Amino acid sequence: RIAAAVGPVAIYNMYGPTEATVDATGYRADPTVTGRDIPIGAPLPGCRVRILDERLRRVPVGQAGELCIGGVGLAMGYLGMDEATAEAFVRDPFGGEGDRLYRTGDLARWLPGGQLAFIGRRDDQVKIRGQRIELGEVETALRAFPGVAAATAAKWDETPGGAALIAHFVGDADPVRLRAWLAER
Repeated sequence: RIAAAVGPVAIYNMYGPTEATVDATGYRADPTVTGRDIPIGAPLPGCRVRILDERLRRVPVGQAGELCIGGVGLAMGYLGMDEATAEAFVRDPFGGEGDRLYRTGDLARWLPGGQLAFIGRRDDQVKIRGQRIELGEVETALRAFPGVAAATAAKWDETPGGAALIAHFVGDADPVRLRAWLAER
């Protein structure tokens, strides 16, 4: 969410994925803060936030790492998706017995003063009209269609009405049949 301050109205920049009951951090917008480090805030009550490297070790203040969330609002996992749950929900190496973290896939860094700055994603996941899309999964589906030799997918922001998913392929596949086949999946 974008933070902005308008007159005497307090506006907050809130961050959090659904797996952590929506909001995990919050920041009251300050109109004097500009540039690339607009904070997403500090952990909200009941939330634990860790910035960790790929081996789940803490990273120093100012260094980028994966934003991981724990606390009372953390989901138990994904229903019927044990492998995805085991990958995304891990033991908190700095917590007590039974404490878990959700690996968001988002990159962030601690700013001096205890605020967090969002940096981007560690993977190719994009969000279009509120839906999470794994570009690699789209590309794999494209390549599975007969006549597609190579494929790529991307988020395109320059369309009327907002962002769109676009894909390009190399091969002699019929684009109309390919689109219909993809729509089934």
